[in-house]
Amino acid sequence: MCGIAGGVWQHGAPGLDAATLQRMTNALEHRGPDDAGHWFRDSRFNAFHQDQRPSPGVALGFRRLSIIDLSTGHQPLGNEDGSIQIVFNGEIYNYRELRHRLEGSGHQFKTNSDTETIVHLYEDLGVDCFEHLNGMFSIAIWDGKRDQLILARDRLGKKPLFYTQIGNQLFFASELKSLLQIEGTSKAINPGAIDLYLTYQYVPHPHSIYRDIQKLPPGHYATFIESELTVKPFWKVDWSREAPTDLASAGEQLRMLLIDAIRIRLRSDVPLGAFLSGGIDSSLVVALAQRELEQPIQTFAIGFSEADFDETRYAQLVANHVGTKHERFEVTPDALDIVDKLSYQYDEPFSDSSAVPTWYLCELTRKHVTVALSGDGGDELFGGYERYRALMLSQRLQRWLPLDWLKQSGILNRLPDSSARRSFFRRVRRFCEALGQPPVERYMNWIQIFGEAQRLDLYDESFIQKLPNYNPTRFLQEAWSKSGKRDLVSCATAADLQTYMPCDLMTKVDIASMAHSLEARQPLLDYRLVEWAASLPSHLKLRGNQGKYLLRQTFSELLPKEIWTRPKMGFGVPIAKWFRTSLRDRTYDALASTDTRCHAFFRPEAIRSLIDAHMSGKENQAYRLWNLLMFELWMRRWNPDIS
Repeated sequence: MCGIAGGVWQHGAPGLDAATLQRMTNALEHRGPDDAGHWFRDSRFNAFHQDQRPSPGVALGFRRLSIIDLSTGHQPLGNEDGSIQIVFNGEIYNYRELRHRLEGSGHQFKTNSDTETIVHLYEDLGVDCFEHLNGMFSIAIWDGKRDQLILARDRLGKKPLFYTQIGNQLFFASELKSLLQIEGTSKAINPGAIDLYLTYQYVPHPHSIYRDIQKLPPGHYATFIESELTVKPFWKVDWSREAPTDLASAGEQLRMLLIDAIRIRLRSDVPLGAFLSGGIDSSLVVALAQRELEQPIQTFAIGFSEADFDETRYAQLVANHVGTKHERFEVTPDALDIVDKLSYQYDEPFSDSSAVPTWYLCELTRKHVTVALSGDGGDELFGGYERYRALMLSQRLQRWLPLDWLKQSGILNRLPDSSARRSFFRRVRRFCEALGQPPVERYMNWIQIFGEAQRLDLYDESFIQKLPNYNPTRFLQEAWSKSGKRDLVSCATAADLQTYMPCDLMTKVDIASMAHSLEARQPLLDYRLVEWAASLPSHLKLRGNQGKYLLRQTFSELLPKEIWTRPKMGFGVPIAKWFRTSLRDRTYDALASTDTRCHAFFRPEAIRSLIDAHMSGKENQAYRLWNLLMFELWMRRWNPDIS
């Protein structure tokens, strides 16, 4: 697990010098504290061209967190004649199987690393090599014979990759803070990205918060040759396909795929453990992993003093049942301290508040192991979210409920609000507000932070004039539409896997784990399992009012009954309470003072109204305030160009 950076430039362009590349990789040191490497080729001469014509200059930089092949896995790494050079962030779990095939076709290996497998696979297959990689990765390959740079990002977006094109130069890095080390890189803010951020709580690919920097989308590769950049997908899932199957057959296939996904993710030359929340997904991963190991696996759970946010007793129950070596941490988050840490490491606005417990969990886990398995993906693959059940229920209710009367009566506005995580009345209000809308708009209503009307009320008139002619809901709608005429649950789960999964969950885990030099692996997001689960009929995922039906039926014997029947909690922190206590003064100071940076875009009186409504207890505006606070702190920390 590592950080990568570099670039390519045509003859005569400024390019990257050694000092700049050093700054770029220094900015990624937290991703790879164990080793560093740089590789340069100037733009005057290419030994692989007989005509001796000028060729592009190239620079590749690398920071390493040693996981596999601790002694010889140094990067950048080249092939036998040096014509191909690679820097690679991630893990290829099927590298042993690929290596065996490559050795059989005559390739000579000088290391035991998964990185060298990619080099030789590219020699044989070119850009088609990415289709054969099972893992998480962001990759940069310089092909000296073709004078081309290739960038690639894994299918589910587990590893990030940013790039910027400046004329006939292309620069890339694992994080924005690395690209900003290049002199001349524009920090001009992207107005459309702000609109997207307030909608989703993240900036979706291919956009970034900066106008001139993009994200390579998940499952895509890019080629840069003769100053031309081309981006294409290498992973195409037919989300519209449904494969009829019965419970027994599906259970057998699930068992085979998940056990193999876990088995290959246990490969490590450093200590390995697992996150254990006590939910179904992490508990199942731990139970299956323990069956593959001779020694007790180390498991880690984090608890909070607020009972509504603490589920560690369930984690301990699973640990006792499975026989793990369990560590429970209880923390009292310092709200003032954590927001500043997050605004630095998440160097693009990001306001999923579950980044807070994820941060603490990674920090404490890293004191014991270097690799941790997680249960990410189970909800999206197997229908675990409450909003999927709400979709089905709302579709039925629309047939007979007097929607117009309900909305005009004012009953919804009279429902009491609450800061409790699972407030019944708050959930009823959100559910009913979306009734009567088309399914994708209804779903959007449930997941968005600020709706369109709320955003327009918040925005300053001058900022509205700068917004592009792009509706933020298109990002979700386009993903949703790929499911064709399938049922609503299939459409929603497929949309989440294409949007929420890479842009929110994977971003959250990648940044929080790599900030502490910890590698997180997600067996449930093995691409083979994702492709198979995407084609499952929804009645095998959601049955009645119960999600994850197939998981429950297939693995019922593995976990205590209490785990299967417990209420879903999610992974959060009491931000509503924080805003009224430890974050109260900080919130007013950041969002309602004369030097508030985001007033360049948002009306001060609109922000003040949100703050006062929450602080008085009249409304729960916690998620919107967190969204605005993290944006403001990002503005202060990174000082973008807002002119």
